[in-house]
Amino acid sequence: MRNVAVIGSQWGDEGKGKIVDWLSSEADVVVRFQGGHNAGHTLVIDGITYKLRLLPSGIVRKNKISIIGNGVVIDPWAFLDEIDEIKSKGVKVGLDNLIISESANLILPFHKEMDEIREDAAGKAKIGTTRRGIGPAYEDKIGRRSIRVMDLISEKNLSQRLETVLLHHNAIRKGLGKNIFKKDKLKEDLLKIAPEILKFSQPVWKKIYEFKKQSKKILFEGAQGILLDVDHGTYPFVTSSNTVASAAATGSGCGPNSINYVLGITKAYTTRVGEGPFPTELKDDIGEKLGTRGKEFGTVTSRKRRCGWFDGVLVRQTIKISGIDGIALTKLDVLDELDEIKMCIAYEINGKKIDYLPAAVEDQLKVKPIYKSFKGWKSETKGIKKFDDLPQNAKIYIKELEKFIETKVSSISTSPERNDTILIVDPFKS
Repeated sequence: MRNVAVIGSQWGDEGKGKIVDWLSSEADVVVRFQGGHNAGHTLVIDGITYKLRLLPSGIVRKNKISIIGNGVVIDPWAFLDEIDEIKSKGVKVGLDNLIISESANLILPFHKEMDEIREDAAGKAKIGTTRRGIGPAYEDKIGRRSIRVMDLISEKNLSQRLETVLLHHNAIRKGLGKNIFKKDKLKEDLLKIAPEILKFSQPVWKKIYEFKKQSKKILFEGAQGILLDVDHGTYPFVTSSNTVASAAATGSGCGPNSINYVLGITKAYTTRVGEGPFPTELKDDIGEKLGTRGKEFGTVTSRKRRCGWFDGVLVRQTIKISGIDGIALTKLDVLDELDEIKMCIAYEINGKKIDYLPAAVEDQLKVKPIYKSFKGWKSETKGIKKFDDLPQNAKIYIKELEKFIETKVSSISTSPERNDTILIVDPFKS
């Protein structure tokens, strides 16, 4: 038995949805372990497009168990809406294939409003959040005042918990000249949907232990990317959770020895949504071409993604930080029409050459990329399923990329379709 953690090695949007869906044909259990409905995965299966935000990608596959772990923050209304949406496309969702952690923290309406208030007030210093309330919900979790799934069981307990969290939020809202939140109305709204939420609730740590004893293959599904990690990303332009592979253990309730292989999803170029440093960003026709061919718009917000050349320095750095064993290289076909392709192999800052991204945001904004150029292959790779069938220049680019990042390429994606994948190493069997 081998369990696999799938994480993004860049700023998210690397194509994790397709890869997780592709791997879930072998997995028995798929676990979301961090983030919330701010991170979307798009799957294309038999011509049907599924846009998932909170539900694990395994939910669209038969005979798979999907789990939302304790490290995830859940908007209960968005959760129920997403279930209804996915059911309308013929997907079965029930107690036999979906479990949510009783310890997961809830995103409430005042979290979303606080997210919006802060972003609007920040001006040029805005982070570029999805305005879904993720950050404020994690703040309440760390502040030990949040509402968890288990708190919906008791009306008395829920009332006390709401009293605590609203004492904090209403003080801030008063100071900002905003209306305060009424506890009784919020409690009434939560109790109304409580049965629909609680029926999926279980001690996830216990279920995962049972699945391990049964030798089930577990796939841990990360959201976003390592460069958005609150500790290791381009802080403060990051998310509010840990997106590195080790978060799979804490965010689901199992030991790190439960993860046998870490797969880093890596786009053949680089994209970023929102604000923050982006050393290889292209603000020219090539950047526009990458965005158009790659259909670079956010699943959740439909925001246009910023595009740039592949940053080997950053990917090599995230591989070391997160213990990535192999990468799944995605969207290779987007580069098909380019005459020249570049890869960042170092940075220059204040006249000095460096081989990593500094931690200080001021330095991150100053670094200038040093590139290595490759000849484009100028032929279609879409749908190719064997490495030997790739154009020679595409093979050269991949081999040089692999050599620079010091990690094996385990698979190559040549279109959004699930089967258009070149498998080199099977993470479940390697």
